[in-house]
Amino acid sequence: MSQKITSRSENFSKWYNDIIINADLAENSGVRGCMVIKPYGFAIWEEMKKVLDQMFKDTGHVNAYFPIFIPKSFFTKEASHVDGFAKECAVVTHYRLKNDESGQIIVDANAKLEEELIVRPTSETIIWDTYKKWIKSYRDLPLLINQWANVVRWEMRTRLFLRTSEFLWQEGHTAHETESEAIEETKKILFLYKDFIEHTLAIPIIEGLKTDREKFAGAIDTYCVEALMQDGKALQAGTSHFLGQNFAKAFDVKFANRTGSLEYVWASSWGVSTRLIGALVMTHSDDKGLVLPPKLAPYQVVLIPIYHNENERVQLMSKLTDISKKLRALGIRVKEDFRDTHKPGWKFSEYELKGVPIRIAMGPRDLENETLELVRRDTLEKKNVSIVDIEQMVVDILKTMQNDLFFNAKSFQEKNTFMVDDIDEFKEKINIGGFVLAHWDGSSETEDKIKKITKATIRCIPLSSKKEEGKCVFTGKPSNQRVIFAKSY
Repeated sequence: MSQKITSRSENFSKWYNDIIINADLAENSGVRGCMVIKPYGFAIWEEMKKVLDQMFKDTGHVNAYFPIFIPKSFFTKEASHVDGFAKECAVVTHYRLKNDESGQIIVDANAKLEEELIVRPTSETIIWDTYKKWIKSYRDLPLLINQWANVVRWEMRTRLFLRTSEFLWQEGHTAHETESEAIEETKKILFLYKDFIEHTLAIPIIEGLKTDREKFAGAIDTYCVEALMQDGKALQAGTSHFLGQNFAKAFDVKFANRTGSLEYVWASSWGVSTRLIGALVMTHSDDKGLVLPPKLAPYQVVLIPIYHNENERVQLMSKLTDISKKLRALGIRVKEDFRDTHKPGWKFSEYELKGVPIRIAMGPRDLENETLELVRRDTLEKKNVSIVDIEQMVVDILKTMQNDLFFNAKSFQEKNTFMVDDIDEFKEKINIGGFVLAHWDGSSETEDKIKKITKATIRCIPLSSKKEEGKCVFTGKPSNQRVIFAKSY
């Protein structure tokens, strides 16, 4: 199966697409720009969702659901917000179809909506129209709401998981009594995302602040987590926005404060999406296929019998079933592949391609010797082990593999992060790929010129970056902090 995968060095983009398709994660649909997330890909998303949802609930958030349709008038209430999404909005204008004289299905011209509906690109407007009904007093605050949903952004150029016209995500929308509480919430979620992405996805990230040019439409500040892919391009893995009182003012959401006066509420919004599956692929996978961190793998262990006759098959299945029960009792996700329609070698290739962390095979000689053949997906290390030790060994390997994937990715990030002080070196490093730390004079004009010349954008102003005096790499004007530049997805 691995021969289907294009080498990363040959064509990274095709390599990525080959893995998505051949590992059965997703495929293009009959709808332009939309994808079908296949069961295996959706199972990975479910694991992400399960972990992240619990993290939200542990921090006091609750789930709700809001309409997919938003009246066009709602968008006009927040000027910068509508400007940010106007070119990506899908619009519903009619509500009925009919048969024409030739029997063809056509839109009924008489069924035009009085007001057009926008298919949500994000939900701030519909949610803040709702919050106006829910929030009357400081006693109603804070309001900590998350929703798991789909959104539509009419993208011209699409790539599976990374950029599609419809995608799945979660979006949190919170309302607060004070500015400081809303800012605290925004930062809390930012570091929650950092924790989730680093410890569950095993992807090292840099957290920072977006520039005014790159921030979310309608936000005061946008915080982000940025990851570096194997081709040296950056990927925005998640964002958390401090909205100030912008949406509260647009939708007239006021509350009676502790002194009885009316004031506008303070807000945040934040989200991550199925784009994280793309990040997962591009961070850890190799030329043989998908490599999955154990915490996210739909199956952490696959069990495969190797037999020559029915008697051997029955004996091996019985032994492997016992092992499966013991592993499952430890909370390990196990797949028993006892199919007689495929050869063991074919199965080995399949699970290597799909990135299952541990493959265990057992043949007649193993049965006699009470041993197993165990293969780690990340290193492809193969060894014979005792059945007696298998439960603890699997637990230990899964833990080690999770950590190794993170530290390998971290090492790659560090080796491909460069500090530069002049424009020639800047261009050179940007062309090579990676994070480039350089001084910037703080102007959007300079930011635009750098992007035009090098195709690099400011990924973030790192929160961990130390203040230091320097000169803008492009204009030579004073700067007191380095920012991260990179080409990006």
